[in-house]
Amino acid sequence: MNTTFGSRLRSALDTRGPLCAGIDPHAALLRAWDLPDDVTGLERFALTAVEALGPRVAVLKPQSAFFERFGSRGIAVLERVIAAGREAGALVLLDAKRGDIGSTVQAYADAYLDPSSPLFADALTASPYLGFGSLQPLLDTAAKHGCGVFVLALTSNPEGPEVQAAQGLGGRTVAGVVLDHLAEVNADARPLGSIGAVVGATVGETGEDFARVNGPLLAPGLGAQGATADDLRRVFGAAVRNVVPATSRELLSAGPSVRALQDAADRTIESLSAVLR
Repeated sequence: MNTTFGSRLRSALDTRGPLCAGIDPHAALLRAWDLPDDVTGLERFALTAVEALGPRVAVLKPQSAFFERFGSRGIAVLERVIAAGREAGALVLLDAKRGDIGSTVQAYADAYLDPSSPLFADALTASPYLGFGSLQPLLDTAAKHGCGVFVLALTSNPEGPEVQAAQGLGGRTVAGVVLDHLAEVNADARPLGSIGAVVGATVGETGEDFARVNGPLLAPGLGAQGATADDLRRVFGAAVRNVVPATSRELLSAGPSVRALQDAADRTIESLSAVLR
């Protein structure tokens, strides 16, 4: 690609509005749409979501696990979802939270961030908890192909602080060290770095200066998980323009009507824009 992921994301957020729509085919959501909990239901659900949301939102975020649970046929649906989302003009962030070392993490990079792969996406979520340096093959492959990586930093699950709030050398928290690394990777990037942080919208006050990350801040937790647009401003402060708010269950519950999904997305984008811009 001729432009960086950070540049493409900045443009998408500015033109389409600040929203990342998750595609999470929970069994409960399939039932709510009156679909069977099998590959046919998965395909109908996911491609309907892409049809409705792909032309409207800045980012689509399929959750890999909900496709993987159906085996190879589910992965085939995921391949179609990624391709269709990109064809509709959305950036596709594959939520797979990969992390490993050496040749294994390079294989993950080849699977998700190399244009020759059928699972090629614009960006990938990753876990740094084998050491931030273990992600280097992902970062290098992303840079080579104009992709992005969103690194877990401050997640909103109740178990997260056990690791993320632990203090290391110099009294810096583990999450703070991750943010320090991201700031270093994104230094001098314009208009926005391509390596982002995942910070839950429900984490509350953290004392962190997220603006120095100089990269996108994926903020899951809107809607069903309890966060509001006003919470985003409280959590991220001066960095709020770089926030990529994410919602899935509340938005997808508007289906299966394509029009209802579109209307729900439009309302969400309008409410977020009023606060974040």
